[in-house]
Amino acid sequence: MRITSLSSAAILLAIGNQLVQACQHHGHGGGGDDKQQWAITPEELAELKELERKWGTDWSFSGITTFAHLKHVKCLTTPSEKFDIAIVGAPFDTATSYRPGARFGPRAIRQASSRQTSFRGFNPRAGINPYASWATIIDCGDIPITPFDNAVALEQMTEAFVELGSRSVPVGEKVKSRGKGKPKLITLGGDHSLALPALRALKKVYGREVRVVHFDAHLDTWHPAKYPSAWPSTQSHFNHGSMFWLAGQEGLLSNSSSASNIHAGLRTRLSGTDTSDLVDDSSQNWLRISADDIDDLGGPAGVIAAIIDQFDLNDPDPDPVYLSIDIDVLDPAFAPGTGTPEPGGWTTRELIRILRGLVDVLNVVGADVVEVSPAYQGRGEETALAAAQVVYEVLTGMVKRGLRESFSEERAEGEGDGKAHDEL
Repeated sequence: MRITSLSSAAILLAIGNQLVQACQHHGHGGGGDDKQQWAITPEELAELKELERKWGTDWSFSGITTFAHLKHVKCLTTPSEKFDIAIVGAPFDTATSYRPGARFGPRAIRQASSRQTSFRGFNPRAGINPYASWATIIDCGDIPITPFDNAVALEQMTEAFVELGSRSVPVGEKVKSRGKGKPKLITLGGDHSLALPALRALKKVYGREVRVVHFDAHLDTWHPAKYPSAWPSTQSHFNHGSMFWLAGQEGLLSNSSSASNIHAGLRTRLSGTDTSDLVDDSSQNWLRISADDIDDLGGPAGVIAAIIDQFDLNDPDPDPVYLSIDIDVLDPAFAPGTGTPEPGGWTTRELIRILRGLVDVLNVVGADVVEVSPAYQGRGEETALAAAQVVYEVLTGMVKRGLRESFSEERAEGEGDGKAHDEL
């Protein structure tokens, strides 16, 4: 009798374990023997397998919506759940400066990922199916974030990211988990301010500054004072245009001149009557690649090369990298469903090509895809579809890099067969 997928087998085992545990804690009424233990029989297990064979596989349009039909666990209340990579929703948008609505982004991105499945998830460009490889990938659901108090929301997101980022990864697998035994989170936004709590968590988990590769139409390094107001408040500093300024002030980002952080896809208007915003940005250790630069650099390959050139790929202890992807890096023709659209951006294809050249090369320890506001997209869900594809490409790169690093370790330890895996 055939089990349809690895995830189905895992579900069967989980069901079996739950039944065993339930039976072990079940005592007979009327003074029965509380120590009596019950176990699932082979016949019952066979029946469960047959039910799974018949009814365990969803079509792209069926089932409860999770990202790519992944197993859903409320990870924040299930500390025993182990994973290598988790999808996490951050439905928060009360730090926006223009159009709100990104709180519904996680739901829209999950819906748009419905055609991604483990049985049809092979990525021919990378040569692997990220959903059927070495990594345990789950959907951890959403962080329940208050919409009433941004100070509390910031605290909630920070604590949630620390909690999930500190979890144990599965052990005993043939392919070792990467990142020094630390899981990786891909966050579905939500507005871009969530990058600040994510970076706070990474600093705590990894104990070092992180380098950011930031895809966006806007700088997001603005000093809060650049937002004019006669009613100043400290809390207003936490917004989706100043979170990287705050991160720099808190020592979360690399401040080494030889290890800059990188913007890509910029085309924002600036404050005032000069380029002082760019001077401020440079003083915060950022390198800028504008949207127009893709033409001067010779297309996506040139953008990839310009970013890769900032990293030492031979470093045995490579810098941890956080990918922060604002969907407004795309032109509004491709992603109108966002809070601060800017004409003149990249195409979806160009962004995907650039990500494919980066994620399995850099030491990406976390990522976000943010600012999807589905109320402003068309009926065809083009913005959410683009975001879901971006997540798929990031997942693919993370899994592929894990395979490559594990193979390199096996060869160094004399465990490998001296041949590269087919996936590579």
